Amino acid sequence: MIYMKILVAVKRVVDYNVKVYPKADGSGVEIANVKMSMNPFDEIAVEEAVHLKELGKATEVVAASIGVNQCQEVLRTALAMGADRAILVETDAMLEPLTVAKLLEALVEREQPDLVILGKQAIDDDCNQTGQMLAALLGWGQGTFASKLTLGEQEIEVTREIDGGLETVAIKLPTVVTADLRLNEPRYVKLPNIMKAKKKPLETLSPDDLGVVPVTQLTTLKVTEPPKREAGIKVADAAELVAKLRNDAKVI
Repeated sequence: MIYMKILVAVKRVVDYNVKVYPKADGSGVEIANVKMSMNPFDEIAVEEAVHLKELGKATEVVAASIGVNQCQEVLRTALAMGADRAILVETDAMLEPLTVAKLLEALVEREQPDLVILGKQAIDDDCNQTGQMLAALLGWGQGTFASKLTLGEQEIEVTREIDGGLETVAIKLPTVVTADLRLNEPRYVKLPNIMKAKKKPLETLSPDDLGVVPVTQLTTLKVTEPPKREAGIKVADAAELVAKLRNDAKVI
């Protein structure tokens, strides 16, 4: 069997079941005492990597996360799902997609994986940029919004959704893939696997260890809730509808 390593990047975000609120001063989202979990798209990425290993297509799955010390929680979840080891790049800095991509680039150069899988986006900022930036920095091919993967010895076939239906592309390894929701359904993590995950290796690094200086290029001016929608009204006929759209909504 050919040795193949898969690197999976995971992010710690507010749990998707939790309703978030802006801070009182509007400086950001209130996350104190809020349940945090693995980004759902990244969970799908981990599941796919573990599945490929179970099929005998890969020999090692490495999970990586970048952020505060509490990111160990999502890495332990990835280990419980089946990842072999984990790496935390610990930093308290505000992280933007380009900084994350540069840190992942350094990890790729250190680990030399054949395939990098990420979630297509994070549910907290919805940037959908890190995977594409990482591929550009590495000079690798990329398969984004993957809904199906078929891994060969020298290339990977990625099926992705487009406006007209489905598109299948063949990409030479090594490559970067970002996972869509339809790629798979993540497994339920059982207690025995959670206990086993505590014994798996988790390495902690700093950005300095990777030669990357986190840089903040964006400034958040204010975070507010979206305006509440007004109740709809009924119109008597098409003429009144057109009048409302032209005079009140001013959309025509």
